[in-house]
Amino acid sequence: MKPENSAAIPGPTIARVSSATNPKLDKRHDKRVKLTLEAGHAGNAMVMHCQGRIVFGSEARALSTLVAEVLPSARRMVVDLAEVDSIDSGGLGELVLTHLWAEAAGYALKFACPRKSVRQLFEITNLVSVLDIYSSVPEAMVAMVQETAQEDIHCA
Repeated sequence: MKPENSAAIPGPTIARVSSATNPKLDKRHDKRVKLTLEAGHAGNAMVMHCQGRIVFGSEARALSTLVAEVLPSARRMVVDLAEVDSIDSGGLGELVLTHLWAEAAGYALKFACPRKSVRQLFEITNLVSVLDIYSSVPEAMVAMVQETAQEDIHCA
């Protein structure tokens, strides 16, 4: 499976699909979380495209596991939520833990393109004040580059 490369962030794509549930046992298998990685050019950031639902259990764990595997070498990642249908409390918790882990380790992790229902969930749970959420992947990439430039200025 190879996703289409974004025109805004061209580059090679690494595909990895998570089959978090058994399709023979779960009639909702078409909603399993699917994760694909795309190499970006802005500051060597990766983009993780998520599709389906991020819910308690193996689906939410698949996302955090992939972030934990890739972020130490990439150091910067945008999680594209444009194709996420729903997130439950377990999924929200996993996103927060992943964000806190990345921040503590000195990595940049941004979230982009949440659908209206997912954005509203972030707002009513006040996670907009915890997670770095942007309306588009390019906007998140620009923010990452600007933060890196500011860090370089402070270090000099």
